[in-house]
Amino acid sequence: MGFDFIMFQTQAVYFLVAFAASGVLALAFKLVYQWMTPYKESELIKQGNVAAAIALGGALVGYILALASALAHTTSLPELLAWGVLAGVIQIVAFTLVRVIMLKDVKTRIEAGEIASGVYLASISIGVGLINAACMTS
Repeated sequence: MGFDFIMFQTQAVYFLVAFAASGVLALAFKLVYQWMTPYKESELIKQGNVAAAIALGGALVGYILALASALAHTTSLPELLAWGVLAGVIQIVAFTLVRVIMLKDVKTRIEAGEIASGVYLASISIGVGLINAACMTS
């Protein structure tokens, strides 16, 4: 069995399309997530706010865990997009529930640079992402 260049070209095109679509989904999630949070992550991170960076980083990791599972288990671009959107919605709902139930003063805490709150938010996001990813395998 030798190297099949035609098969490689076909698979490389699929790879590039999936990679680009995943990048667009991740960027869209980041923008929507930042729009939904009551604080301005970009400004806070530029100011050196570690709590904001941890919270946003955790949200991105959690989302991308689910997106990676979708990539591994889907067979078409529309299916990947549907799972990607669903995973993003679930991540944002989880953040909203934490904000409304557990950390009603999350804006003040993150803006103050409270690392414990950033770690807590990141942990929730990563946990939700892992559950999302596992649910996509069945």
